[in-house]
Amino acid sequence: MRILIFNWQDIKNPFGGGAEVHLHEIFSRVARMGHKVVLYSCSFKGAPDLEIIDGIEIHRFGSRNMFNFHVKKLYKQAIAEHEFDIVIDDINKIPFYMPRYVKKPLLAISHHFFGKSIFKEAGLISGLYVYISEYFVNLIYKKTPFSVVSQSTLDEFIERKFNPENFTIIYNALTTENFPFEHNQTDFDKFRIAYFGRLKKYKSVEQLFFAFQGFLEKNPNSQLEIIGRGDYREFLEKLAVQLGFSDKVIFYGFVSEEDKVRILSEVDVVVNTSQKEGWGITNLEANACGTPVISANVPGLKDSVDSGNSGLLYEYGNIPELTEKLNSALLDPEMKQHLREGAVSWAKKFSWNKSAKEMAELCEKVIANFTKK
Repeated sequence: MRILIFNWQDIKNPFGGGAEVHLHEIFSRVARMGHKVVLYSCSFKGAPDLEIIDGIEIHRFGSRNMFNFHVKKLYKQAIAEHEFDIVIDDINKIPFYMPRYVKKPLLAISHHFFGKSIFKEAGLISGLYVYISEYFVNLIYKKTPFSVVSQSTLDEFIERKFNPENFTIIYNALTTENFPFEHNQTDFDKFRIAYFGRLKKYKSVEQLFFAFQGFLEKNPNSQLEIIGRGDYREFLEKLAVQLGFSDKVIFYGFVSEEDKVRILSEVDVVVNTSQKEGWGITNLEANACGTPVISANVPGLKDSVDSGNSGLLYEYGNIPELTEKLNSALLDPEMKQHLREGAVSWAKKFSWNKSAKEMAELCEKVIANFTKK
């Protein structure tokens, strides 16, 4: 197959996140199967216009804020120069609305709708831009086949009156060989609680800070470790000072893959407080290090937790419940061991190789169905 993909960002873009990891991990493996994979995305400072990464031929054009206005022109240029069997429309925030003009087999990928949660992150004006843009998905993509990353995402489309027969769930996963699938306890006298992910307002990391304050009252020899970068870090640093435990918090910022695995293997629990996600790759990666998670019971995140086994769920925004879940996961030795064992068992079920095989099969199915029309 010759596969043409459009996504806002590629794997090297500093603004990239889970959507870019998902795309790269799957389609780099599809490329290794012998298929031609070409990706068009926006440019960023210092990036070459053309680069091949792990078998994916990446073309970069335009700024991050304006890339969507160039997609139609770039698509026409691409198909004029080369023949492609299928086009992938990776929907992330502002859609490209490719069903309006693509006359080839088309597959859309969706992680989740931001919906009203976008207003917490972007404010009223920018939030309305995203919110209204997502609304038009209902009108333009109704007959388009989709790959989605979780049952929660599929449920969102069904609520929007989409036909579930047009959807296939292909899960986010792990590069299993990069993870130890065991826990490395280094300090039995200290509770180490971590957050792992981007530091953005909608991720609601302040909920963990308030819960940690309550946990500290009876467990003063505890430490909060923040893995990740983002524009919400300054707010969180100030919050730690206001709450009186800045000496108990470590901000790692961006870490290498090796350091990520080491830290996740050493901490006692990872907490995910996001308001909404398409999935929870960070939950799985913590589990693959033998570390249980406590996660907000919200769309996407709840799909990535085997509740009661790989981790625990709490009601989003319920700080007392989050504190209570910390107590359950850390102070009960039997529960702690049960969750560690469950974390490893759960993580072993997810593999990028499996997801890539399913994606290649789905692409072939979309092509075959298009040919029959």
